[in-house]
Order: sequence, then structure tokens, then C-alpha cells
Amino acid sequence: MIRQGLGYVIRLQSDMEVVGEAADGEAAVEQCLRWKPDIVLMDVQMPKLTGIEAAKQIIEALPATKIVILTTFDVHEYVYEGIRAGAVGYLLKDADSEDMLQAIRSAYRGEAVYRTAKAGQALSDVLSEREAGGLTAAYTEQSEACLLESLTSREQEVLQQMAYGLRNDQIAVRLTISEGTVKTHVHRILQKLAVDDRTQAVVYAIRQGIVE
Repeated sequence: MIRQGLGYVIRLQSDMEVVGEAADGEAAVEQCLRWKPDIVLMDVQMPKLTGIEAAKQIIEALPATKIVILTTFDVHEYVYEGIRAGAVGYLLKDADSEDMLQAIRSAYRGEAVYRTAKAGQALSDVLSEREAGGLTAAYTEQSEACLLESLTSREQEVLQQMAYGLRNDQIAVRLTISEGTVKTHVHRILQKLAVDDRTQAVVYAIRQGIVE
């Protein structure tokens, strides 16, 4: 029922098309290999093959396909394993339809979407693990050069809202500024922290204690 409901909402969008549905992990992999979709909304607990294992297989075969984990479980282990598997997003099923659609569009643009209370720590844990294994030397070197230019108080406020998982329009409302101004602040934050996307900015800020 949930899958059908999501499909119905997505089909109403002029910029989206549902190309396949699957009731279990194995079918999900088969559908993806057949249709090569841009985005996959993937549950965690499924018959035959878990969503995490299915995500690994899909990303290995189709690196351009982006996985957004959609589940009822805000559990550190699931978020952590989802990120390790290569998922670009983790969204709870109780999110409203507009948040879900926004997450799909954000993922399509290459933005990470981790809107769950457990995401910050899970992201930090994955990054720490990779650094310990010597897999992110470039990111580590990059981090040493971060914050050469200090963030303004407003940029810190915007970064904190980013850490809460808010979209630009939501940040604009909360801080009583225009969405265009928020976009400018986000761009400057990424430049100052020498990172490529919002997720890296939030991970770095959490680890440095800049945001909570």
C-alpha cells in the first residue's frame, strides 16, 4: 500500500516517471538492471534481499543510479550501513509527500539527503572509518585547510540549519531571510570549508563542534 501510494504521488509530478516497482530486494535489483533508473527509493527490511544489500548490488552495477533509503526505522545501524552501501539519502516514511518529492529532486541533482536524527553521527562514523583505513586521504588533507576564512555568524546559523536537514526554503523561513540569500550563504559555506556538497560540510562541522 505504501509503495502504491508513493507511486501515485510521483506519477502526478510533471518531472518524474515511475519506471518500476518491486516487492523484494532481488526484484529491486532486477528492475534496476532492466530500467537503469535515476533514483531508487529503497526500503531497508525486505524479503529475499535486504535494502542495504540490494543497494550495494545496484550501485556496483549502476554507479550513476542514486539510492534513497526510505524506511520507518531511524536506527543508527541502518543509517550507517545505508551510507556505507552508497545511498545518497535516508528518509523516514512519516515524512510528508512534499519532503519526499524534494528529497528525490535533491538526490537527482547530486545532493545528499539525510533527514533523520541519527544521520549526523552515522555520517561522522563512516568518515572516521574511512580515514582510519586510509581511504579518504584527499578529504583529510582538504580538512586541514578548512576554515582558513572564518564563517560569519549568519553562515554558522545557516550551517546549523543544514545540520538539522532543512531545505533552503525552510531555512529561509526559520531565519527570516530570502531563499536566494540562503543559497548564497550555502555557496560561501562550501567554499570556506573547501568541500563539494552540503553533506561534507555538515559532517566536517559536526566533527569540529561547529554545529550540534
